Amino acid sequence: MNLEGYLFLFAVVMAAVLLFAMVFFIIMFSDLECDYINPIDLCNKLNQFVLPEKFAHAFLWFMFLINGSWIALLLNTPLLAWHVYKVVNNRHMYDATEIFRTLQQHKKECFLKLGFYLLCFFYYLYRMILALLND
Repeated sequence: MNLEGYLFLFAVVMAAVLLFAMVFFIIMFSDLECDYINPIDLCNKLNQFVLPEKFAHAFLWFMFLINGSWIALLLNTPLLAWHVYKVVNNRHMYDATEIFRTLQQHKKECFLKLGFYLLCFFYYLYRMILALLND
């Protein structure tokens, strides 16, 4: 298997991990809406996954840059820019005092990321199979 095949195999695994993370976030937000969890516990649980999710996505983008996979790189650039914007403006962590006010926005963002990671998962899977067939 060539380098591109390994890269997209890694990308498929990373996309699956990021998909599961978004599903976890959505479940936790639903638990907050139904009052199964309090805001402090929610923010403590979710905040430990916020930066690793952003770093994993940035690392994947960097690997596409090094490999020269320009379509995958361009596909991931808008979400990476959004992540950088949120980290630079210090809006990346969840705040227990404002979570109820911003809950719908956080849920919408998680659903959009879920759709994005799902789209990326199938694209990476396609590119991995293509790389294996060309090998």
